[in-house]
Amino acid sequence: MRLAPLLLAAFLAAPAFAGTPVGTALPLHIGGRVVAVSADDTAQGYRHQWPGTYFEARFKGTEVHLRLNDEVNRFNVYVDGQLVNTPSRPGEGDILLGPFAPGEHTIRAEKLSESFDAAQFTGFFVADPANVLPAPEALPREIEFIGDSYTVGYGNTSPTRTCPGDQVWATTNTQLAFGPLSAKHFNADYRINAISGRGVVRNYNGGDGLHLPQAYPNAVSVSAPGLSLTASPVADDWRPQIIVIGLGTNDFSTPLHGGEVWTTRDELHSDFEQTYVQFVQDLRAKNPQAFFILMATDQANGEIQSEVKKVLATLRAAGESRIDFLPMNGLAFSGCDWHPSTADDAQVASSLIAYIDAHPDLWNKKTE
Repeated sequence: MRLAPLLLAAFLAAPAFAGTPVGTALPLHIGGRVVAVSADDTAQGYRHQWPGTYFEARFKGTEVHLRLNDEVNRFNVYVDGQLVNTPSRPGEGDILLGPFAPGEHTIRAEKLSESFDAAQFTGFFVADPANVLPAPEALPREIEFIGDSYTVGYGNTSPTRTCPGDQVWATTNTQLAFGPLSAKHFNADYRINAISGRGVVRNYNGGDGLHLPQAYPNAVSVSAPGLSLTASPVADDWRPQIIVIGLGTNDFSTPLHGGEVWTTRDELHSDFEQTYVQFVQDLRAKNPQAFFILMATDQANGEIQSEVKKVLATLRAAGESRIDFLPMNGLAFSGCDWHPSTADDAQVASSLIAYIDAHPDLWNKKTE
């Protein structure tokens, strides 16, 4: 169901919060890892931090409330596939959406930004319990993306490589990065487990903080230097048929400095390879059904791709057969701070889509 252009414009221009918090919570379909705020999941909502998280629900009637407690994120909100609101660091309260035509509707809120603090998605609410509909069903296809700023979509909508102040945050749109683009092409649910600046064993320029394999187990990825929060995720049956990993850029894109644990590049290579291999093997133990696709750019004079290919060879030699490598070559890097732009993301998504199209059996297994 489409909205009239004038009504849509009114939605997008409306004040952030309207009315008094009301209603009955709609059951949710959630894409991404979240943590229930309390035992009463439906009423209290969910904490989230990983990028690319999304929330979906269905309802009847002419209006719905979106309830947030979020000082750090940007969202796009869609009703029946049409953009109706764009909350940006909205704070705590309700956003009233409507009026819509009478009937059944689907609402979806997509997180666009990367956040270094967890936030709360409290839920979608309707005033009349009779207007509650069952949540959208999980899709049969599931794909997971693990990586760094390239997977996040860091500054990918920026018209310039120079991004002072808040511009990186304001121009990051994970939903336009190659992961969600690929997943939506295949009508698949997706998870984005990525943190800008993090590597396998070395963060960008030797910076502090958890490396990605260390942060990965955390349902809420507190990524500030030296901090870690392990929380219990909402139970689900996430079993991705495909896991795409894009790591290594931050390990190798800058020279080693005095005081780092590696004194030579060869020592860094050895640590990287061993840790990456173990990370994939740990993922395999939890995801026996998955096919792994390792990705890397041709930056750093080919060092990143060379190292990732060594990881691939080691895994294959150890008996791993459901794995392959896909290069990310020829990118313009015209986004913030020489990161991939949305055009680059579309190019990478096209390569990934072509690979999966050539191997349609990858979608066949969800459990094993």
